[in-house]
Amino acid sequence: MITKDNIFTYAYKGLAALILSIFRKKDKVKDLFFEEDIVDENLKLMTNRLDKAAANKGQEKITFKYKTKDKNGKIKTGSFDAYNIEQAKNYLVNEGNNVISIQPVKKSSLDLNLSIFAPIKIGELSFALTQISTYLKAGMSLVDAFRILAKQSTKPNIKKIYDLIVYDLLSGESLSTAFEHQPKVFPKLLTNMVRSAELTGDLPAILDDMADYYTSIDKTKKELKSAMTYPTIVLIMAVAVIVFVLRYIVPQYVEMFSSWSDNLPKITLMTISFSNFLQEYLLQIIIIIIMILLLYLYWFKNVKSFRYLMQSIYLKIPVVKNIIMYSEVSMFSKTFASLLNHGVFITDSMDVLIKVSDNEIYKKIIEKTVKNLNKGGKISEAFKDNPHIPVVAYEMIVTGESTGQLGTMMEKVADYYQNLYRNSINQVKTLLEPILIVFLTFTVGIIIISIIVPMFEMYKVIQ
Repeated sequence: MITKDNIFTYAYKGLAALILSIFRKKDKVKDLFFEEDIVDENLKLMTNRLDKAAANKGQEKITFKYKTKDKNGKIKTGSFDAYNIEQAKNYLVNEGNNVISIQPVKKSSLDLNLSIFAPIKIGELSFALTQISTYLKAGMSLVDAFRILAKQSTKPNIKKIYDLIVYDLLSGESLSTAFEHQPKVFPKLLTNMVRSAELTGDLPAILDDMADYYTSIDKTKKELKSAMTYPTIVLIMAVAVIVFVLRYIVPQYVEMFSSWSDNLPKITLMTISFSNFLQEYLLQIIIIIIMILLLYLYWFKNVKSFRYLMQSIYLKIPVVKNIIMYSEVSMFSKTFASLLNHGVFITDSMDVLIKVSDNEIYKKIIEKTVKNLNKGGKISEAFKDNPHIPVVAYEMIVTGESTGQLGTMMEKVADYYQNLYRNSINQVKTLLEPILIVFLTFTVGIIIISIIVPMFEMYKVIQ
């Protein structure tokens, strides 16, 4: 018989089940309807967590410098970001440390060791995501999973990153919010994917997908780096050998040829002139080259119009064009497919993709796509007849839209163009090596000939 008390009891249990499902504890939801003690205990935990998050909302973290002693008596110093000194102290104590001193750091001062973060390397991030997923599947809590990552970290800055995540989780924040607090460390794509996982309750699966995604990205970058390493070394060695010969070897023959200056071949005169030029202006040339490179890097990073101009030029160079196009289309398709397959809204996906790509041309294409979507149009309309989007990719997107399988088709596009990208890299590597060797041989050969020919002439006269 349903009474007023029963209604409130079921409502109470249902609310607890809903809260727990939001925080990814679906496996315990069923038991809630049978064990009131579990309901009370878990509801209190969830309520405390929400209260902590609400209390910290809107506050800015303060950096505290601390000195602690661990269980083994080892003294540790470092810095930590917390909402207040009590929370920072409690966190350090709960992590098994005896706090010797702790004080806020002035904004004007810099903690050179730990305050400035660098992004985690893609390979390390992929491995960390795989570890977290494995720990969660084994029944470990998210906090304990990150505690393990922090303990096994040998780099102080990486350890601090994980410590801050543990602190945020203990403060009642979600994992996506913890990532969001460190935007320079964790990619925006990962933060958004984790946020969607928190809504669907399938965090381990998405962490595995993101680990595979970043493993693929890391593999692609390593392939490009590997392909370009050997040609770059050959080019540097070639330039170094040519400069050495012209700067130090050729001058030794100048005095020998001085009496023959009117009869020297043109190739020898040109070599001697170039040698004299390098002897006089080598330092200035090196300084100018370094300045040009630094200016280029600065403008490319900070001046959008310059970056757009250079990227437009790169997309007109025959071989380079294909490499950039295949890389961007593969990256776009893989990221878009991952977002769509995990239920992230298309408009939100576009916002993430704009920030994922570093190419201004492709950013404009994505921005155009967002405008089309806002007007009720299709994604493929922004890609139609675009010289920077391959026809095959466009047709597959159209097919995906018409069949309702856009995510699946984008995965196929990503795989197809990733293979083309790798093939293009291998082709460039194959072509560059013989070209550089021929360049080195040809240049050094000309220098040798310019020296040997007049020597033979002198030898004939002596005879």
